[in-house]
Amino acid sequence: MSNPSSLSPLSAFSAAVADLVRGVAPGVVSVKSRHAQSSGFVWRPGLIVAAENALADDGEVDIVAHDGASARAELVGRDPSSDVALLRIQRTDLPQAAPSGSVPAAGVLALVVAARDGAPAASLGIVSYSGPQWRSMRGGLIDARIELSAGLRRSSEGGLALDAEGRAFGMAVFGPRRRTLVIPLATIDRVAATLAAKGRVARGYLGLGLQPVKLDGGGLGLMAISVDTRGPGAGAGVKQGDVIVAWNGEPLRGVHHLMRLMGSDSVGATVKLSLRRAGEPLELEVTIGERP
Repeated sequence: MSNPSSLSPLSAFSAAVADLVRGVAPGVVSVKSRHAQSSGFVWRPGLIVAAENALADDGEVDIVAHDGASARAELVGRDPSSDVALLRIQRTDLPQAAPSGSVPAAGVLALVVAARDGAPAASLGIVSYSGPQWRSMRGGLIDARIELSAGLRRSSEGGLALDAEGRAFGMAVFGPRRRTLVIPLATIDRVAATLAAKGRVARGYLGLGLQPVKLDGGGLGLMAISVDTRGPGAGAGVKQGDVIVAWNGEPLRGVHHLMRLMGSDSVGATVKLSLRRAGEPLELEVTIGERP
């Protein structure tokens, strides 16, 4: 540990940042597969959280710890809607980072600690935006919108985001236009607990293949180009060629908008679909199923 009293203010700050990285690094790992490398961190003994979108779709995954030891990982489950994947390893001696009890405010310092081939990697910035909960493009409920000014390498995605006290407040991932976003710990705890218990997170399902189409008079609709005969949509009376124009009275803005409306909390809910069939208006009620 450096002695800040013997250093200039800038040197003391630099030493303090390095100390934070060293303190957290043992709980941060490299996540490696044949075609991808990213980072992850210890969520619970023997369980690693990683960025779902950075994880290879198939093949074996290895975890490389701070001491260089490599271990084969078992995929417990993954949730694309929240970008959380959970891996299990036999090793249980890796430490967990101390969690922050709050969402950081805009303007505070933020440090991302990741790993590259097991060695620590870090980037420093500030929280550029801190806002309320939001839904991802795939419908996942994210407890807070946190954006960082810190740069992020592909191998650092899945690293821990820390406050100035060295407490973890989430996982750093890539957002739109490679903006650095943070998935808050509250979201990670909720999703990882579900993955640990069930292996997956339920997602809404209509059983419809949809394609956006322009509506006469303006606006956008979603045409059913295929209908699963055993799906909730078919059971409610939706037919191929029908155009969905509104969901519970809310106009639709595209497929991604519909996906955001069909998160895990939508399963079992009954909604009113406003349709056009051969140009004529029609309303149907459908109970959202769970994606197989």
